[in-house]
Amino acid sequence: MDDGLTSGDDRATGGAPDVAGTDGGGLGDRAPAATREDIMRRRRRWRRRRRRRRIVLLILVVLMIPVTFVTVDYVRYLREPSSLDWKIRTVEYFREHHMAWLVNTAEDWYYTATAPEKGGPDLTALPDVGGGDPSPDASSASPSVKPSAKPTKKPDYRPPRVEGAIKPWLADEGVWKTAGQSVAGEPAVLATSFRSETDYPRIVTYAVWIDSTRTRLALYPGRYQPPKADPRGPMMIPYGQRKWALAAFNSGFTRGDLGGGWAINGKVLDALAPGRGTIVAWRNGKVDVVAWRAGYDLRKVVLARQNLPLIVIDGKPNPALNETQQWGYTLHNKVRVWRSAVGVDRKGNLVYTAADQQTVVSLAEGLVRAGAVRAIELDINAAWPTFNVYWRPGCQHPVQVVPRTQEHTTRYLYPDDRDFFVVYKKKKRVEGNPGVTFE
Repeated sequence: MDDGLTSGDDRATGGAPDVAGTDGGGLGDRAPAATREDIMRRRRRWRRRRRRRRIVLLILVVLMIPVTFVTVDYVRYLREPSSLDWKIRTVEYFREHHMAWLVNTAEDWYYTATAPEKGGPDLTALPDVGGGDPSPDASSASPSVKPSAKPTKKPDYRPPRVEGAIKPWLADEGVWKTAGQSVAGEPAVLATSFRSETDYPRIVTYAVWIDSTRTRLALYPGRYQPPKADPRGPMMIPYGQRKWALAAFNSGFTRGDLGGGWAINGKVLDALAPGRGTIVAWRNGKVDVVAWRAGYDLRKVVLARQNLPLIVIDGKPNPALNETQQWGYTLHNKVRVWRSAVGVDRKGNLVYTAADQQTVVSLAEGLVRAGAVRAIELDINAAWPTFNVYWRPGCQHPVQVVPRTQEHTTRYLYPDDRDFFVVYKKKKRVEGNPGVTFE
């Protein structure tokens, strides 16, 4: 009978072993040692993961603070008025916010990697410059347009044909052609194109000659350059002066890129450094490109714009061009890139040149071929070289002499970010910089 009861108890419990021991304790009171170690190990791993997540989260928060600040500031920057598209504005943002070194490094690498190889097939024709005289139908569309006056006198001087570096010359290579309106019956602005390097037969230099006896030069602040301009004036060709405007072209480097001094109507906005190459317009109507001297009388100055030392001296490239990298602050002097320059010929007339894939040496050599005896480099990089002429009064029928896809013919007819020059017809009893008054 005892055996039966025992067997029944065993069956009721399923024959499970008594793992709790004889003290009546169970698993809820005391787990095996292996199980406790697993639980503690899992807890330690969980605590370590939680600690790591907190550290990572803290690092992300710390990093997001400047990223958020930069993002907000960048968006604010892009929302500010500008004449540039967002891509160029982005580059300018980096330049102005302590990351110029990064932009310069990237541009240096890019332009070096894409530099043209010497030689290659020659051109069979050169691009047209100046656009040509508009059709009679185009002129009749505006009642303000009048036929050009008859010449009052034979022009005192016309520049000779530019001798290109590669012979035989192509059709019209180096031949000066009328670009824009005439003054007293004679063209005041001439343009041409030519090849200035035998090693690079496909690179074209664009040149403009400006008759200083029939024109006067003006300089206007842009929206942001020069930084100290106050007031800034119209930041474009003033509406009241457009009936006299013949052409407009780009100025020099920004102040942050060592662009140098800036003065207008005798007022200095940025200190003029002695020895710096300077384009100057005097109150007597003459223009010049000089190495600035401390003794110049600012009361006689209509405008003065500096941009690094002279690149052409006495009709020859400055010998120092091969020795230093100061011409082209961001890209130095040997990187091939769009460059522009302005100088004067032996008669005191302005000569402007611009070309792609230029070093500062090749730029100077092109200026010498175009007749410059003294010259300075102006702005560089693809977005900046601009020379527009206006074939009709009121800045109508604008045409690019320097073909630039990144800029439009209406540049300088709307507020522009950077300072710029305007070529006007010479009028009697007009002094100072028209449209801008500095008290």
